Amino acid sequence: MSYPEHYRYAKSHEWLSTDGETATIGITDYAQESLGDIVFVELPKVGQEIEAGSTFGSVESVKAVSDLYAPVTGTVTEINEALNSAPQTINSDANNTWLLKLAMKNTDESNALLSAADYEKFVAEETGH
Repeated sequence: MSYPEHYRYAKSHEWLSTDGETATIGITDYAQESLGDIVFVELPKVGQEIEAGSTFGSVESVKAVSDLYAPVTGTVTEINEALNSAPQTINSDANNTWLLKLAMKNTDESNALLSAADYEKFVAEETGH
């Protein structure tokens, strides 16, 4: 599995890419592999405020429904509408399939997230591999 170096990672298996005050959020390759075939994604509405650590939606696979957690606090500026008709895109390219974009309240919050190397170590400890 690959974890892009320029992303930051939450222990709840979301990735975050920042561009100024805009945060783009997706789920990690590890998360999509653990879930299996993704059949539905529930995302918040544009304009909704979400707090770091809070649930902002869910991903449903053939195995289970998993909550999505916000890695940072902000206001939803855009959601990936394409996932409504093609949620399986996450399975084929989790690192490049974003779920939503946020206007971050505090850009320093992303500094508390894991680097790619630290996330890889966290996943190895969590799975025993």
